[in-house]
This record gives sequence, structure tokens and C-alpha cells, in this order.
Amino acid sequence: MSAAPPDNDVLWARGIVKSHYGTPALRGISIGVRDGEVLAVTGPRGSGKSTLLGCLSAQLPVDEGEVWFNSSPVHTLGRAGRERLRRDRFGFVGSEPHLVPELTARENVALPLLLAGAGNKAAYTAADEWLERLDVGGIGRQRPDQLVQSQRQRIAVARALAPLPPVVFADDPTAPLHREAADQVLRILTSAARSHQLTLVLATHDPELVRFADRAVALVDGRLTAPAAPVPRGTAAPGTTGASAVTATRR
Repeated sequence: MSAAPPDNDVLWARGIVKSHYGTPALRGISIGVRDGEVLAVTGPRGSGKSTLLGCLSAQLPVDEGEVWFNSSPVHTLGRAGRERLRRDRFGFVGSEPHLVPELTARENVALPLLLAGAGNKAAYTAADEWLERLDVGGIGRQRPDQLVQSQRQRIAVARALAPLPPVVFADDPTAPLHREAADQVLRILTSAARSHQLTLVLATHDPELVRFADRAVALVDGRLTAPAAPVPRGTAAPGTTGASAVTATRR
């Protein structure tokens, strides 16, 4: 029987292996993510970053190995259990916004709160607040097809943050944005995570965005590189406290 993960790790994986149609994507990854940490997962395109986030966030079942969330095994869950975990405990932002086209921006952001049982007033108040924080408060009544891609992506970020899930996964969330907008969205995303004590796992192929994280690990061909040092305090985003180094792999 395998040992439970460390108490201070909200996410923990050991020896996870995942292939896509016979092609290896993850080759025995072991990693822990501490409660309230902003972790950046870096690496070139095709290195396995999206697959790692998919396994940690219960979107993808692992072929081998273990994934734990708050000392509960995720790797033993069936499809329904993984869907429930994602709905109730995780937020997700991808490189594409995937908004509901029939709903307005405001309704898209309020949707996960309403599905979780929040009242209309609470859900729409939170939606309005997060749209304002992402500088898209003036487009709340517009539908996605009336908006440019950068606006849609900010709405997706607001939707992920509005329910204040314990963990937010962000898979290359600034891909559609130019540099200035990308920096602003990452600053808001990481600041919100820290101020609300959320854990944020950020995948990016852009090394410049690592400065917003407390710690970074790198993937190459589905394997973690040598343990990464913490991001220097002097280059962190405003409001960063700077987490101490945590070994990327656990033996």
C-alpha cells in the first residue's frame, strides 16, 4: 500500500506515466505542489505540460502512477468522480476560452457559481467584480461572438477565479494575448491566487512569464529536468512573497 502524500502538498503525483495513442507524453513524473503555491511548469511545445496539468486536474486518467489531491487519491476515481472533483474543487483556464456562445460574458462568469448552488445575486455580483478586475466590466452584456479574442480570454480567467476554487490550473492562458496584456492578466491571476490563498499551477512555454511564479519546474520530452531553484524575489510580480525552494521530484 502506498504512503499518503505530505500534509503540506495540496497536489502530489508519483511516477505518473501517460501516453497518447501509443506516444509517450509523461515518463514517470513525480511532483508536489504546496498549498497556496504559484507553480510554473515550463518547457517547449510538445514537452508534456498540458498532459501533466490534465493528469493533475483529473481531466486525464493516468496510465501508471498516483495522483493525490488533499491526501485523497485521484488516480482511483472513475469518470464521474473525476468530473465531480473538477466541478467542485478546480478552476481551469486554457489557451482558448471555450465560453458558452449563447450566454453573455456576465452569464459565462456566473455559470459555475450557479451550478454550485449559489443564488443569483451572489453569482452575478461575483461575476461583475471579477470582470471589473480583469478590465472587461463594460462588456458584461455582450456575447462571445461580439468580442475580440483577448476579451474572451479575460472572461475565461474571470470564470475560473469567480468560484474561488482551491486550485486553479492555467494552461498557457496568455497565448492569445500580446505582451502587455499577457503581463497584466498574469499579474491579476497570480495576485488573486495569493490574496485568496489559492494554489495556481501555470503551464507556459514563455520563459518571461516564470517571474510571476513562486517556483518553476521544467519538462523536456515528458521528464522533469533537474530540480529548479526558486524564482528570485527581485523579478517576481508585485505582491509576491517568494516561496522557499521545494524539491521538484520526490523519491
